[in-house]
Amino acid sequence: MGVLEDIYTAVVDGKVDYAVSGVEKGLHSGISVDEILNKGLISAMDLVGERFGKGQVFLPHVIWSAKAMQAGMECLKPYLTGSQHEKTAKIIIGTAKGDIHDIGKNLVAMMLEGAGFDVFDLGVDVDSETFVQKAVQENADIIAVSALLTTTMINMADVVDLKNQKNLSSVKVLIGGAPLSTEYCEEIGADAYGVDAMEAVTKVRQLLNR
Repeated sequence: MGVLEDIYTAVVDGKVDYAVSGVEKGLHSGISVDEILNKGLISAMDLVGERFGKGQVFLPHVIWSAKAMQAGMECLKPYLTGSQHEKTAKIIIGTAKGDIHDIGKNLVAMMLEGAGFDVFDLGVDVDSETFVQKAVQENADIIAVSALLTTTMINMADVVDLKNQKNLSSVKVLIGGAPLSTEYCEEIGADAYGVDAMEAVTKVRQLLNR
């Protein structure tokens, strides 16, 4: 196998050390940063996400693949050009105010990072002002809000309302969580609803027209 295939396989298999050594070998052998990033790391994480969505692999596997991908990304960071940094969309993610559930949110954050996005995780029980302030501070493209409790769903609407009050039309809002639906997404004026982590990545790409 070639170096790119080695990197790809290391991420798919969740082998952190192999991913790092593969990236280093690729850089030393003159393979472009874009090729290593897109053909080695991101495409491998896409496959893992697809397999996870089909129930072919489970959460522990996804976590190790994400760790391998992130380790490879750390090796690439010093070599990324300004334009490559700028191409990375910024996503603010957190669990809605009043909700402390984070398993789903953490998985979405990992999948988004694995897809090559710049993710800022605010944690749980995040109020609408914090979401919007962070989006402004980071010049973010998307605010992603998770909720597992029906009693905290309304706080997602607050995020949308505050974003609109601030005239942040370029910032899109993605929502997700067990009690939600496309209908609720439309009701509160959010831009997209992701039923699971894999669909969240797909919806982010659609919102960014990528």
